[in-house]
Amino acid sequence: MLVTMSAMLLTAAPVHVTAAPIALPGVGASVALPGAVMSPFAGDFQPVAPLALAASLPAIDIFAQGLPTQDIPPVGPAPLGTPPVQRTPNDIIVTGRKETAGDPLRAVNAESFAVTQKVDDAVIGPVARTYKKTVPSPIRRGIHNFLYNLREPIVFLNFLLQFKPGKAAETVGRFAINTTIGVAGVLDVAKKKPFRLPRRSNGFANTLGYYGVKNGPFLFLPIVGPTTIRDLLGGAVDRLILPVAIGKPFTSTAYAIPAGILGALDHRSEFDQTLKDLHDNSPDPYAATRSFYLNRRQAEIDHLHGRVEGDPAGMSGPPPSVVPFVPSDLEPGAKTVSETPMEAPAVTTPAVDAKPAAETGQ
Repeated sequence: MLVTMSAMLLTAAPVHVTAAPIALPGVGASVALPGAVMSPFAGDFQPVAPLALAASLPAIDIFAQGLPTQDIPPVGPAPLGTPPVQRTPNDIIVTGRKETAGDPLRAVNAESFAVTQKVDDAVIGPVARTYKKTVPSPIRRGIHNFLYNLREPIVFLNFLLQFKPGKAAETVGRFAINTTIGVAGVLDVAKKKPFRLPRRSNGFANTLGYYGVKNGPFLFLPIVGPTTIRDLLGGAVDRLILPVAIGKPFTSTAYAIPAGILGALDHRSEFDQTLKDLHDNSPDPYAATRSFYLNRRQAEIDHLHGRVEGDPAGMSGPPPSVVPFVPSDLEPGAKTVSETPMEAPAVTTPAVDAKPAAETGQ
């Protein structure tokens, strides 16, 4: 419409302005104003007395207001060169926190954890402690070295998948030295002089994490212990490599059952003190276990990226110590931090932003 009217104004003939009488409201006679043109719509409007119009409007109270007594902070980022804001100890700062795994099955996991704890207290824990007390340390250490020497081909393969040829070559050297000079891996000769080749932990779950695959939901499986969807899948692939690639004796029950029992006893005895700290000395054993596990797994993957310094053996060995701590997400009924006479959260593994959990048989 505006375009049409503009076109009409541009193409119309010149208009001669003449004085036209204008009727003012409240004034009896019309007044002619110079330069005014009579509107074609003048007859459509009825004159209204000014006093009647004012009386029809609602009353508005206007009060004088003083200037603001406080400075109003500007909206948006501060200009360049603005000095940082000095905060006081009473300031509350809200920051985001990266979660490495959700826990949508928390109720089921917590129940599985409780059942596993009862079985561990009644059977697995006492048997593992008896194994540790009765079997001489050199024999236990030899079994431990033998079992982990069998994992070196899996470690080698995953270093190749991560495009780390140097570490893959060192892993091959470790396996060759320990399998021959170390008597089938019973002695870890490779870590000593003159070789100095440390044992490293690696697996397909690490490779998935290295390439950005997320943990997925956290799981606590009966007897097996804490894990995630990613770690469960990666561990299954690791366990299939030797049976599929080599076959016997790894496919026979005569090897698989004794190796599985010895591996569980070795692992449980190695982590005995860690589990005691997480389970017996924490107001929320389940949350503490989950937090320990997830933080340590994330630290292991971050170590592959060179982001943190830590034990290259990763999850295969217990940490030097675990100070009992109160997780931020307590179970219903657990004591809060203020009700628990414990120190602040502290774990000796590399600091990572995530939730953790413990080890029972993984």
